[in-house]
Amino acid sequence: MTTLTPELVYANLTRLEQGSITESARYRQQALELLADPQVSLKWRQAIAERLNEANHLLALTNVGSEDSY
Repeated sequence: MTTLTPELVYANLTRLEQGSITESARYRQQALELLADPQVSLKWRQAIAERLNEANHLLALTNVGSEDSY
């Protein structure tokens, strides 16, 4: 498994819409893991939290089709 770095997680959050649903879920999980890690600097945790919050907001605005399930 690749070591999670703040830089990698931050970059992955820009690719949420480009990959599969599974990849997006994995990227979100990685972000949450880093947010919970007190060894990660506050600066990085804030940047990751902001980017994740923005992605979640955009997801909430997405219309759900008849084939989608939540």
